[in-house]
Amino acid sequence: MTPTGSHIPFVERCSYPVRDGNAVRALIDGEPAFRRICAAIAAARRSVWATVAFIAPDFRMPDDQGDLFDVLDRAVARGVDVRVLFWRPNPETGQFEPRTFWGSPDHRRALAERGSRFRIRWDRAHRANCQHQKSWLIDAGEATEVAFIGGINLNPRSVVAPGHFGAHQHHDAYVELAGPSASDVHHNFVQRWNQASERDQDNGTWGRDGDDELTFPSRTSAPRGASKAQVQRTLHAARYADAGETSIFEQYRLALGAARRTIYIENQSLEAPEIVAGLRQALDRGVEIVLLTPAEPEAEPAAASPERQAFLDARSALGGYENFTLAGIAGLDANGARQNVYVHAKLMLVDDAWATIGSANLHAYSLFGSTEMNASIWDGAFVRALRCELFAEHLGLDTTHLDDLAALRLYRRISNANRRKREAGDSGWQGLVFALNPATWQG
Repeated sequence: MTPTGSHIPFVERCSYPVRDGNAVRALIDGEPAFRRICAAIAAARRSVWATVAFIAPDFRMPDDQGDLFDVLDRAVARGVDVRVLFWRPNPETGQFEPRTFWGSPDHRRALAERGSRFRIRWDRAHRANCQHQKSWLIDAGEATEVAFIGGINLNPRSVVAPGHFGAHQHHDAYVELAGPSASDVHHNFVQRWNQASERDQDNGTWGRDGDDELTFPSRTSAPRGASKAQVQRTLHAARYADAGETSIFEQYRLALGAARRTIYIENQSLEAPEIVAGLRQALDRGVEIVLLTPAEPEAEPAAASPERQAFLDARSALGGYENFTLAGIAGLDANGARQNVYVHAKLMLVDDAWATIGSANLHAYSLFGSTEMNASIWDGAFVRALRCELFAEHLGLDTTHLDDLAALRLYRRISNANRRKREAGDSGWQGLVFALNPATWQG
């Protein structure tokens, strides 16, 4: 019997309710994800709206489709309404300017030189936070409406195929969403567009002078599938007129507390004490847990504060449980050597019954400060298929014949075996995954 996820509570204090009737599809790794997004843009009949956090100057879409601006300019030439919200860093986040399209004089000059006519509003976050949503919305309010929610940056290292053959690659994910919950992505874009911080500034818009407000959707899209979903966000109250929201954090907390058999996480970081506590409580209940994360995290300062050290000790203690696996992935390069793959995905699967995919990292910025968006999905068939797709990539094995508990235990055995091979200098692994030591990992 396919699990329904009904034992995983939904978030009641959320801008958007749980909605039935959605069609959902996982898009694993940047090449398939951007190929699908470009196809949706090419098929757009009325509108293409996007929220962009980071973009590298040398980013290109797959299949020789050009850069972001080429794709958007082509849509405008067909008469499509194209709008983009770009993040403009504050002084506290000025170090990120080289990785953003923040509306500098050079950026505006480039737009003018190419004759770009799509509409832009630049938007700041609260202080040291980020406008971190990475969403795409096609044909808002139309029968063909489709949304994409995830965490993949416009970075050439992200435009890679599953399997990760080569060096300097990122592993990441999006989810495609059509149906009633796509209307909530529509609402989110309208809210952010109309409240964009720079809309009244001389250099805060492109294509219009900040007078092109949008109307909120008056109804939800018609059912397109059989999945139950909820769009969840982080909104800082000081930035969004006291309408703060932490529903992504609340959903993680609820899902961890309700897990009965398995928890599988892919995330760029594990820096939230509340999440570590939830994982430990699940381990105490006998839940099998796998956490996939970057094998080479950011360096930890030599001298940690007492509070920081207490957190590091609590996180390291997870490694004392036999039912906990901390892992990274490494693919083969052209010379047959193993190259670490940077895990940038932000997703969690519980009990082959519930999943969340989005932009939120497991740290305080994403959970309480930066502007984020995740989609949580209660659909056992979807979650099981996603688990099998991810494990086929990471283990190089078909696990469709295994239940979630057996599959995670197999993941643990293979990752441990591959760690031993890595330590011995043997690159002939099974799949990509290898175990990390929680006591020495400092991500």
